[in-house]
Amino acid sequence: MKKLFLLLTIIGSFVVGAQTTGKIEGKVTLEDGMPMSGATVYIKTLDKGTVTDFDGNFILDDIEEGLYDVSISYVGFETVMQSVTVSAGQTTTLNTTLKETDSMLNEVIITSSKQPQKITDVPASVSVIRAKDIQEFPSFNIGELAARQKGVDFVRTGVLGTGINIRGFNSAFNSKNLQITDDRVSMLIATGLPYGSFSTVTKDDVERVEILLGPNGTLYGPNAHNGLVSTITKNPRTSEGTTFVFGGGSQNVITGRFRHAQVINDKLSYKVHFERTAGREFQYVDSVYVGNTAYTEKNLDRDFDALKYGGAVHYKTGKSSELIGYYGHSNNTNLAVTNAGRNQIKDWTLDIAQVKFVSKNFFANTYYTWSRTDDTYAINQRTQNYVSFIENGFSEEESWSRALYEQWVPAFGIAIPRGALFKDASERFNAEAQYNNNWDKFYLTVGAQYQRDMADSDGTYLLDQDGPIEIGQTGVYGQFEYKLDNGWNFLLGLRADNHDLYGTNFLPKAAITKSVDAGTFRLTYGRGMAVPSILNLKGNLFGGLVLGNGEGFTLSNGNTIDALEVETINSFEAGFKGQLSDRFYIDVSAYYNMSENFISPLRNIADAANNVYVTEIGGTPIDEVSPGASASPALLTYSNFGSVDTYGIDIGLNYYFSDALRASLNYSYFGRSLDTDDLDNDGNLDGVVLESELPINTPSNKFNLGLHYNKNKFYGAIYGRWIEDYDFFSGINVAAETQDLDGDGVNEIVENAQVGRTWNYGPLGGFVVDANIGYSLNDNVSFGLNVTNLFDSEMREFVASPAIGRLVSFELKYNVNFFKNKKNSTD
Repeated sequence: MKKLFLLLTIIGSFVVGAQTTGKIEGKVTLEDGMPMSGATVYIKTLDKGTVTDFDGNFILDDIEEGLYDVSISYVGFETVMQSVTVSAGQTTTLNTTLKETDSMLNEVIITSSKQPQKITDVPASVSVIRAKDIQEFPSFNIGELAARQKGVDFVRTGVLGTGINIRGFNSAFNSKNLQITDDRVSMLIATGLPYGSFSTVTKDDVERVEILLGPNGTLYGPNAHNGLVSTITKNPRTSEGTTFVFGGGSQNVITGRFRHAQVINDKLSYKVHFERTAGREFQYVDSVYVGNTAYTEKNLDRDFDALKYGGAVHYKTGKSSELIGYYGHSNNTNLAVTNAGRNQIKDWTLDIAQVKFVSKNFFANTYYTWSRTDDTYAINQRTQNYVSFIENGFSEEESWSRALYEQWVPAFGIAIPRGALFKDASERFNAEAQYNNNWDKFYLTVGAQYQRDMADSDGTYLLDQDGPIEIGQTGVYGQFEYKLDNGWNFLLGLRADNHDLYGTNFLPKAAITKSVDAGTFRLTYGRGMAVPSILNLKGNLFGGLVLGNGEGFTLSNGNTIDALEVETINSFEAGFKGQLSDRFYIDVSAYYNMSENFISPLRNIADAANNVYVTEIGGTPIDEVSPGASASPALLTYSNFGSVDTYGIDIGLNYYFSDALRASLNYSYFGRSLDTDDLDNDGNLDGVVLESELPINTPSNKFNLGLHYNKNKFYGAIYGRWIEDYDFFSGINVAAETQDLDGDGVNEIVENAQVGRTWNYGPLGGFVVDANIGYSLNDNVSFGLNVTNLFDSEMREFVASPAIGRLVSFELKYNVNFFKNKKNSTD
């Protein structure tokens, strides 16, 4: 027995003596001591790393003896670099505290590759709205922060109505920039429009917004065409506490918000949020024309009301895996701009239910969305219908009631279908699974996505009299990265996307980046596509005045309009993001896009003056598809233009005068080249292609300059924003300078005059100054004030919308973490 013991001792001593590796372990926390789950711990020289578990702990095993630089990073927080010495057979402890980043180059984002990446390594042009930016912005509408980002066309249609466009053609119904929230598509089902005020997420629950410029369809699918806007909300485990907010401002705005997040135990945490905002829209009444006679919008309701609430439960299924359940609801009553006049939104609700599983290497996500409204209507069309009845002897009550469905034709003494009512009972199902891993310098991401849209308007604004319109699409993708120690990174990606109507389309992506001491150079190629929305394909508005183009049209003169095809874009970009000095940061990119089959805004394809009418749709007599459509003096639809090239530059500069004071400057230029030999670009169908026939709806030059201050208890910013005047055409809406569109010597567009069915106030654009300031009374209470258009400048930002005057808002915020205080007193 003694001999056996002696032998084991000798063997043990030999093993210990021969051991040459040790390990590093530790914990990553926030400044308040909260554990940081999912932080990345990485040793670049060994290309070895891990992520922290839900308690913030990590272990790196089998590390050879030596001195190493270890980086610790997390999305939205400053990357920390620490040197540690590893000894054989020993455990080195490395505990780290992360704080929100103030440096744009230390920031980590997740949207570009669906994996955490330092922003300088991302092979795309990216703008980030951080949690700190949102917290210090005392407005009930965080959409305004998009106006301060480079490469983004920001527009405002009212108090709550804000929208963005990225690098290209715009319209009142713009669905070419995909918007997602926590891996959920945030676009309305039938129209494909961004949620906007329909969002179920409240401001205080938003962790960050990442805006990617250019095509990002390889990982995200159709309609990440010109860009991608990703909203990421807070994890309750790293944002525990309670927030109460009361706010208000001009236009009778009153808002109240509440958010609560709590960690129940080592496995379970949850959050809930609530918001109610009400107010009165700017004074503006659009003109509604019946012939050449102008009428005001009938019974215009300028009061708006937005209600939203939701919550999520997070359950740890393992040290690095989590199961998340989410539900959100919104209810909206407001005014909405469309390309056929304004809509009176009445109690339009949106509900979302989601279940998501997240682990180190695997991600699975499924969610269901449903949309409901019964009383929304088109103001322009209902007003026209009302006029037709009231001027022919009908009572006020009957005229207004029948105006929802019909229009009176005195020449024949009958009413024809001209429905203005919009109902919606649409639903959508989405599912996604993804696997990612890396082996040494090789990184792999593969996944699959499925989406089924079930649009149901009960025959009010879609060709769905026979039941809901169902369209499915499936995409599979793979992305491969090879990262070398010398700073060169190579990326290849490919997506195959199969659509029920359009078959399979391929979306490739490629990028080369080179990191140097000052920053990173990038050269990228991406292909994107915009699939026509259900409204584009199957719309049936106002008794056939507006029809979708899913099957093509035949005109009475023998001409035909082809059915809509998928719009594609091939984009090439070169850029640099880096640090030119200790205080000077630059992000610059230049791009060239080649678009095919650009999907137009609404275009009139009938010409009553020359006796040209639509006779068939898809080979079927048009009255069998949409009764009464042939009686329309005009017929608006969507079509594909041909080849159009666009190009531009985006420049973002930031200079830190001190840790407290920063200046930012953003400039963008956008240009285009139209193929005048391609008759698909003949906007007015007269056989001649003119430069003016394809609406750009985007300013050629835009510029903003800002100053940001944050020290001790004070914070604030002032921003000047200039947008070069530009013309905007979208359906019946026109905002343009006086011009001759067809070169015949007659001005078809006249500024400050009637143009078609609306009034033209002239080009959009101008200069405004916005400012905000805040003060933290203590750790729990803060007060902020925001002024949009500080000097009350005359600036119209969108068609069928008021000139946005000075808008003042304030917020009083109370933050408290009862549970932290209780834990500390217990300790």
